[in-house]
Amino acid sequence: QVQLVESGGGLGQAGGSLRLSCAASGRDFMLSVMGWYRQAPGKQRDLVAVIGSGGGTNYADSVKGRFTISRDNAKNTVYLQMNSLKPEDTALYYCNVHLGPGRDHWGQGTQVTVSS
Repeated sequence: QVQLVESGGGLGQAGGSLRLSCAASGRDFMLSVMGWYRQAPGKQRDLVAVIGSGGGTNYADSVKGRFTISRDNAKNTVYLQMNSLKPEDTALYYCNVHLGPGRDHWGQGTQVTVSS
């Protein structure tokens, strides 16, 4: 059974930094796409960043140049380094593992709140 455990959320200040981690267990994730999504109150869940098995990345325009996604395949862990935080980054952040069509797994979410 796939399990994703997120950590690292909390309260940050505008201009500051936070780092999220997501540890995956239950199988080998080396060939999977891993990523982060976020959902603000009253809004849909949106892509923040994804990273493929080969290290290729894709970012939402709103976080380009500020956020960096990385992964450690030996630890089955994906990270999101968030710099230059803005109040609009406030949201519930979800870790995602995509194993194939119709095979997405989600973490429980970790709250990030950025004060101005």
